[in-house]
Amino acid sequence: MARTTLLGRLDWELGELVELVPETPRVASLYFNVPMWPGHLAGQHVDVRLTAGDGYQAERSYSIASPPEGRWVALTVERLDDGEVSPYLVGELNVGDKLELRGPIGGHFVWRAGDNRPLLLLAGGSGVVPLMAMLRHRSSAEHKGPARLLYSSRSLTDIIYREELERLAGSNDGLLVTHTLTREKPAGWTGYSRRIDSAMLNEVAWSKGEMPAVFVCGPTPFVEAAADLLVAMDYDPMWIKTERFGATGG
Repeated sequence: MARTTLLGRLDWELGELVELVPETPRVASLYFNVPMWPGHLAGQHVDVRLTAGDGYQAERSYSIASPPEGRWVALTVERLDDGEVSPYLVGELNVGDKLELRGPIGGHFVWRAGDNRPLLLLAGGSGVVPLMAMLRHRSSAEHKGPARLLYSSRSLTDIIYREELERLAGSNDGLLVTHTLTREKPAGWTGYSRRIDSAMLNEVAWSKGEMPAVFVCGPTPFVEAAADLLVAMDYDPMWIKTERFGATGG
């Protein structure tokens, strides 16, 4: 009910694409200038609407990748070959084109700088997008609590924001980034090479006594498995905020 009420107060706004940055062979970040943008929180999302020449419309929701203090509204989109929206966004949209956006949406899966609790982020695939908004927001904060990201990807080339994550982790401000690859690993890979499990989380996550803020995002099976593992480690379910996505038309 609250989500329906919120959407009823939001208007569709035109955003102009000002930059497109390839992230992986199938993923790109799109940066929009939205003149009437009201501002957002790290972790929120937007609706995107496409209208065909015959009037047919398709809508999809995408997490916001940019931090609240960013100049542009950034969306990071994975192209799905059988999708209605993502192939256009990633393969056909050009700088200068305009798109209908509605948002920001969501008030539960958000993180604000100034929360000094340890921050534990668990990402599966493109579920890293809203978590990246949180890390970018954290990087600009004057005071930073410790943070850890455990990121599960299929292969090294599927890691979204790989170079930026390396830079953030190398800034020595209390961020630890850990990767696990579930399908292919390159020669010499020394990181994890399996799906997340209790042994991995026991090595990466804080003890329950630290009472961290936890955000988990990714495909539904990943999110459910991660949340169950954390609860089995005696994490309070109230600490764990989740956001999941399943198969859609893209």
